[in-house]
Amino acid sequence: MTQPTALIVDDEPDICELLEITLIRMGIDAHSVFDLASARKILTEQAFDLCLSDMRLPDGNGIDLVRHINQTYPQLPVAMITAHGNMESAIEALKAGAFDFVSKPVDLEMLRKLVQQAISLGKQTAQPASPDKTPGGEHSPMLGNSPPMKRVRGLISKLARSQAPVYISGESGTGKELAARQIHQLGPRAEHPFVAVNCGAIPHELMESELFGHKKGSFTGASSDHQGLFLSADGGTLFLDEIADLPLHMQVKLLRAIQEKQVRSVGSQEEIPMDVRIISATHRDLAELVENGEFRQDLFYRINVIELPLPPLRERSEDIPLLAQHFLTRMARDSGNKKSKLSSSALKKLKAYSFPGNIRELENILERSVTLLEGSELLAEDLHLPENHQAKASQASVSSDRPLGDKMEQVERDAIVKALEETRWNRTAAAKKLGMTLRSLRYRLEKFGIE
Repeated sequence: MTQPTALIVDDEPDICELLEITLIRMGIDAHSVFDLASARKILTEQAFDLCLSDMRLPDGNGIDLVRHINQTYPQLPVAMITAHGNMESAIEALKAGAFDFVSKPVDLEMLRKLVQQAISLGKQTAQPASPDKTPGGEHSPMLGNSPPMKRVRGLISKLARSQAPVYISGESGTGKELAARQIHQLGPRAEHPFVAVNCGAIPHELMESELFGHKKGSFTGASSDHQGLFLSADGGTLFLDEIADLPLHMQVKLLRAIQEKQVRSVGSQEEIPMDVRIISATHRDLAELVENGEFRQDLFYRINVIELPLPPLRERSEDIPLLAQHFLTRMARDSGNKKSKLSSSALKKLKAYSFPGNIRELENILERSVTLLEGSELLAEDLHLPENHQAKASQASVSSDRPLGDKMEQVERDAIVKALEETRWNRTAAAKKLGMTLRSLRYRLEKFGIE
């Protein structure tokens, strides 16, 4: 088996020597260069399994090397060495495509974990998997052949190669936890825990204990030590769902834990190092909550290094037949009964429905319908869809043969263009006129290709 090789780019000989010794002890061959030009040259001459680069180099910024490697050698993980406490630089490096970062003075234990993850990622990408497949070869659980879902799966595949915090946005029922699990399973942390927590379901007075743990006797009812969710996820991924529901005092503690990569249990004076990738999600508009002072800007900046927006079901109505068949097959398997057939009238009715509850609502509708079904075929009247949403959907599509999703997108696009024209293309004024945040408007401009 070939020995892994690492490239070290740093103008401090002492740092290079420390990193070389650490890597060699891990069974990794190491080569050091001292500037960007030398790094670019040796990359053309030799293949590497990992690159560690300092932020400040004599002939430029290490982030330029990150961008160069991502464009020219996309399978090579590159980690950034940053000054202690300089989170802005670390976040900039992650946004540029860095796999991860380590702060000076270098914590050797954290460095070893980072290197192991990078080498593990390199082994995974030696036989690159399709974004439509899981590591085991099964089809991705993120079902759909529509353009929005193909984009989502492609982005998930890229995010799995990074350790950057991910913020998953989208309406309730769009599959945010499923997307988070897929990022985890396709990445180098797949063999370690994936821990999901709904921040809105934990009582405020117990939140610190649940996240960070507590010592026996630290408060009434603490009858034994409890390690908390951060340490339960050590080495893996912590998924913070509905993060918008965190109270402000917990937002401060969460920010510190993420930045310091350490947690302190309730009742303890000791801080414990932890290695956790953070993925967060909410159906609420975090940017708007920041503007209203309900969510800390510094925490938002830290967790939202890369955003993964999930489309609502009404914007990908062509995926409804595939999703419906998937749910019906699974229900038949779980119940041991014969699979129910979906009639053309039922399918037509489903495709015309607006699905305010998204995929979760589709699943619930089908489960209820199959449970009450007396025959073997689901008809339109067996679905019992809410009439108010059905009527709105029917009215929206009555004048066009196009799918409902296309029709609604065109209406939304026309409204945005009209607001921009009325405000002389002032985006801030247009967002206010449309009753949305500037961030939401930017997302829609990019989505609809409006320049």
